[in-house]
Amino acid sequence: MNRRELLYGAAASAAAMTLPNLAFSSPAAADDLAPIWAEIAKRREETIARIQTWIRQPSIAAENRGVNEGCELTMQMFREAGFESVTKIPTDGQPGIFATLDAGAPRTLGLYFMYDVKQVDPAEWSSPPWEAALVDKPGAGKVIMGRGAVNQKGPEGTFLAALHAIRGAGRKLPVNFVLVAEGEEEIGSPHFPQVVRRPEVLAALKKCQGVFMPFAAQDLDGAVTIYLGAKGVIECELTSSGERWGRGPKKDIHSSNKARVDSPAWHLVQALHTLVSEDGDTPAIAGFADKARPLNTVEKQMIAVAAERLNEAGAKKSMGVEHWVHDVSWREALEMMASRPTVNIEGLVGGYTGPGGKTILPHQAKAKLDLRLVPDMTADEALAALKAHLAKNGFGDIDVNMTGGYDPNSTPADSAMIRAEQNVYQRAGIEPILMPRLAGSGPGYVFTGHPLHLPAGHFGLGHGSGAHAPDEYYVIESSNPKVQGIEGAVRSYVEYLYELAVVS
Repeated sequence: MNRRELLYGAAASAAAMTLPNLAFSSPAAADDLAPIWAEIAKRREETIARIQTWIRQPSIAAENRGVNEGCELTMQMFREAGFESVTKIPTDGQPGIFATLDAGAPRTLGLYFMYDVKQVDPAEWSSPPWEAALVDKPGAGKVIMGRGAVNQKGPEGTFLAALHAIRGAGRKLPVNFVLVAEGEEEIGSPHFPQVVRRPEVLAALKKCQGVFMPFAAQDLDGAVTIYLGAKGVIECELTSSGERWGRGPKKDIHSSNKARVDSPAWHLVQALHTLVSEDGDTPAIAGFADKARPLNTVEKQMIAVAAERLNEAGAKKSMGVEHWVHDVSWREALEMMASRPTVNIEGLVGGYTGPGGKTILPHQAKAKLDLRLVPDMTADEALAALKAHLAKNGFGDIDVNMTGGYDPNSTPADSAMIRAEQNVYQRAGIEPILMPRLAGSGPGYVFTGHPLHLPAGHFGLGHGSGAHAPDEYYVIESSNPKVQGIEGAVRSYVEYLYELAVVS
């Protein structure tokens, strides 16, 4: 999921102006856009400052760091953007937000925001992650660098700038809004259903034509991919301990005792080995993938077209890899990304890991896993299969703690939301690539599944990259005229809202 942006002001302004005016059903509506474009340019520094302010507020659910402050700041930004009702929704974890804006329009759009971000190690960054500095990045342009820059505070702040520009130009918003936000997306959205399934929130969302999340959709070359859904996921921690196992030590002991004492660490390693094939690539959990739906003919054709247009060498270079598993072709690799369930070790730790050696036999070892799911798998069934598999293979003592996760989601390619996206991209001179689903995950199932059954997706021009990684960035001034900077990205949201108001 690439996202990026960059460089020098005059080039960015020129690039932004390459976005053509849309031919709406009402000529008056098209004429109304010129003052909005002027307002976007006038508010450019205000938009950048708003995003920087947001990034400078850490909001890390995994560390319970700054989340309440981040929630309050986000609510303040919603109010400033014109939302009339902004309510904090308590959950069993971090709070959510429910906001509405009634513009008196015939149609209502659902919005999904997140205000939490991933953890950081400042030592790995070339610019401090909470400074939100403007940095010249070769190959991209001038960027905001900081945690949350592209995932998702940059695109979300850019969308709010579109609302400010429309109101500042004295124009009426073309659609009403129902917004739901969470502070736990980066830990698997464990309590987000508690926000969405509140009666007043469900009632409001049922009036929506769909739900979208702002997104910096352009690659560095300007290309855009539309994903018709996302894989599901479960994140869990497996713990092997002498206490629970009944074998091995109940505290760390001298490693010489390995001659006569069982090792919980090796016990965990042996358990992990049973979860995948010998090469580590194929899930081997009994029953785990039984309901995995294979790609249909239409989806395979989408991927075949994508394989012709996407750059394989660039993809490998960006990840620092030289081979796909089993040395499959580019097309096969894309098919596997879209259709293959996975079992991945995120982290593995036990005993001493500091400098030098420490001759101990640890009493405990842990592994953090994520399991990616495809339609028609569910998170509940995947977790049950994992626990049953461990028990059947003699590892029932290993504790399995699911820390977050959700089901996969899908949206039809012919839904109004997706067609509106395609229309705006095409009018900007971009022929988007369609893919069946994102290999990453998001909690879209709460919208696409029961009881709402709404289309859901991502939209937005602009570029950024480095989500979950050091030096995360979001482009402000692009060095590539095919990639929109901040003003062009704001314009794309304005055009999308007007398109949603008329698309049938």
